[in-house]
Amino acid sequence: MKKVILNLLLISFLANGFSQEVDLFKADSAKTNEPPTPVIATFKSTRIVHGHSIEMQAPGVLDFRVHHRFGELSQGLYDFFGLDNASTLIAFDYGLAKNLNIGVSRSTFLKQMEAFAKWRILQQNTSNSTPITATILAGVTNRTLDLFAANGAKLTSSDKTQYYTQLMLAKKFNDNFSLQISPTVVHYNLVKNTTDANTLFSIGFGARHKLSKRVSLNAEYYLQTNTLSSPTPNQPYINSLAIGVDIETGGHVFQLHLTNARGMTAPTYIHENNFAWDKGQIHFGFNISRVFVVKKPKEFR
Repeated sequence: MKKVILNLLLISFLANGFSQEVDLFKADSAKTNEPPTPVIATFKSTRIVHGHSIEMQAPGVLDFRVHHRFGELSQGLYDFFGLDNASTLIAFDYGLAKNLNIGVSRSTFLKQMEAFAKWRILQQNTSNSTPITATILAGVTNRTLDLFAANGAKLTSSDKTQYYTQLMLAKKFNDNFSLQISPTVVHYNLVKNTTDANTLFSIGFGARHKLSKRVSLNAEYYLQTNTLSSPTPNQPYINSLAIGVDIETGGHVFQLHLTNARGMTAPTYIHENNFAWDKGQIHFGFNISRVFVVKKPKEFR
């Protein structure tokens, strides 16, 4: 069932995108004497659902973010369909330079702290001399939750630290459709089982289809190439899938979604998810983004 849902999603997104892949930048390409124009708004937000998109904050802009993930919808009315069991992430992303963002966050899920840097190395333009946008993301997460090893010894801060690196490659095919592929590496300083690899690999797929001027449909899927051993043998770690909508209201972007993942940092939503769509283990969640101009660019002073 899960594979059927995923295949239908990918087919519908790709068919829609490629069937509409016309020369949207025709008018711009006719202006041969003018420099190519950078392609903007490949995605509406710096996050597709869980994972980052290639979008960046402008220099001097602070993005204050609140992410919520709730319990399973199948918990029923007693737990108000999972709303009684919320995990929250508070994040601050900042545009340090034209193509450089940094950020920090705190998640109640496993009491995680996170810091990242994001660098755009290529930007798609309307002449197609640069046909894609490429961004590199590097981050570190630390679990401040008190955890103990099998022998009862308390784990150190280093033991509870993970690192991740991601190369995001995205293309805006037309005004309505964008696609992103994100090869990802996550390194765990410490794993529970000696048979587990400390370094794990995955490929993320993200797509956006604009439904109206301010609303878009998003989908995101992470395919693991190697996995950790789950502490619950009959419920192994599986790939995460999320489907949602982005709603822009001026200074805010609201992202509403359904997902089988509960974690909100790269190690948890990619490699530590053991909830399955085909078992009805679906969570409602949302992200809220509000941007503030902290430092105006020189040309506007």
